[in-house]
Amino acid sequence: MGKNVPSDAWPLETTAQSLQRTLLIVDDDEDIRTLVAEPLTQAGFQVVMAADGTSMFAVLNSQPVDLIVLDLNLPGEDGLSLCRLSRSRRDIPIIMLTARSDAIDRVIGLEVGADDYITKPFEPRELVARVRSVLRRTYTPTALQDSAPPRRATFQGWTLDFENRRLSDPKGRVVILSGNEFSLLKFFVEHANEVLTRDQLLTLTSHPTMIDGSPQRVADLQISRLRHKLDDDARASQLIMTVRGQGYVLAAAVTFE
Repeated sequence: MGKNVPSDAWPLETTAQSLQRTLLIVDDDEDIRTLVAEPLTQAGFQVVMAADGTSMFAVLNSQPVDLIVLDLNLPGEDGLSLCRLSRSRRDIPIIMLTARSDAIDRVIGLEVGADDYITKPFEPRELVARVRSVLRRTYTPTALQDSAPPRRATFQGWTLDFENRRLSDPKGRVVILSGNEFSLLKFFVEHANEVLTRDQLLTLTSHPTMIDGSPQRVADLQISRLRHKLDDDARASQLIMTVRGQGYVLAAAVTFE
């Protein structure tokens, strides 16, 4: 089992999704297994570990597993072979973990059945966000599929009213949002703790014009404005966080009503 760390060392709030899911970490390096396990355990997931393919399948044959974090560079059968073999036997989502920078390895990993990948060294919040994102895509509760659309969302004291397109701060004061800012924030809360690329966010802007030679700068500018509205300092952001080389993530627990 992944060991617990003090509560003040990992401030992410747990969710019902986390508490119901078991993750299997497969890496031959004990230190890396611990580094992966600690933030996931603190985020509320149940964590088990394996050092190679043999112990990986021993775990899979002995208990239910909801997601596998699988190292690419393993002794014996490597991660790509294990991913392919696992996919042929089970429908369990897999996130590849690799220290390699060559994009071809990541492409091959996705082609053989991996659902996502993350490179070492990794940011713990990004790891947790990617795990939650894959779980969200894979396991959609029937009750949520059949329920009426939510009217509002609350996160860290903020309330976003979908019906009236209105944002209220933790003191209940209304914060005026432009149409683009409302669309971006709604998308963030609907995909909380999921890494969103600039290309995804760019599709939500009304006028994707060129800024500084790059249309993606439009998304960056909108994020900057939205952070200002949320009192979220870009230099030490604790709400809309930048994931280097990937995009942005809303690092908050969200409640829908």
